Amino acid sequence: MSQKSVITGGAGFIGSHIVDALIAHGDEVHVIDNYIAGKRDDRFNAQATYHEVDVRDYDAITPIIAGADYVFHLAALPRVQYSIDEPLESFSVNVGGTIAALRAAAAGGVKRFVLASTAAIYGDQDQMPIVETMNPTPKSPYGLHKSMSEQACKLWSDIYGLDTVALRFFNVYGSRLDPEGAYALVVGKFLTLRTQGQPLTIAGDGTHTRDYVHVSDVVRANLLAAESTSGNGEVFNIATGTETSVNDLAQLIGGETAPAEARLEPARCVADISKARTVLGWEPQIALKDGLVDLKKEMGI
Repeated sequence: MSQKSVITGGAGFIGSHIVDALIAHGDEVHVIDNYIAGKRDDRFNAQATYHEVDVRDYDAITPIIAGADYVFHLAALPRVQYSIDEPLESFSVNVGGTIAALRAAAAGGVKRFVLASTAAIYGDQDQMPIVETMNPTPKSPYGLHKSMSEQACKLWSDIYGLDTVALRFFNVYGSRLDPEGAYALVVGKFLTLRTQGQPLTIAGDGTHTRDYVHVSDVVRANLLAAESTSGNGEVFNIATGTETSVNDLAQLIGGETAPAEARLEPARCVADISKARTVLGWEPQIALKDGLVDLKKEMGI
């Protein structure tokens, strides 16, 4: 049976891929987006219905969300530095927008609300891999906003009976990525430099690591989270469980490298994804080396 799904931020990098997957599934798909990150033709699907609305506008989004089976909430200002420079605006969108979407979902009888969260909520952790039970210690307003949004989802489950799930994305990359976006800063930066014929700049000794996950695996995680029996504010790491150093990433992308000044950042980041495997039945399918090959071809590298 056709189901109604609403994707906030559905004209963005990850959201547009979720839109395509739901359309392919035969769903009725509505997108809420104010296009603050611009409009890109490759992020629009002619079979979806688009509503140019600010997610914070409860009165405007409520009739769009009403009667939906699922809401995938990705609308945000997902830039760490912007959240530092403009904390009030970021808070208004990232937290206020989540509250508005939760209110509309509860009022509209939505079956499941899936929140796009982030590994940024963990901050610096002494132990690896990172597990969902670790206390959030965000190092930026953006990380704090997502942690607050997760707590809001749990409260809306407890108080209003809205079934919610939060997915903590690690470093997402893939087709349609934004080189300046929050999820794939290093991947996007390296690919841009490569297309410009410039050396890949590596901060410090390049040994710090991250956990890169392909956008198609993130999409499957969202669909499984929507259909799963888990809920009540449950959180899941969405990553690969494999850490890759900046040096290794540069080698996979190819080209000359150049040193850059070291900066203060976590030395390691890798997720424990056993909970997503066990509860959601989710498993990442695309290895970083394979995903980068496809992305490089797409960009003509």
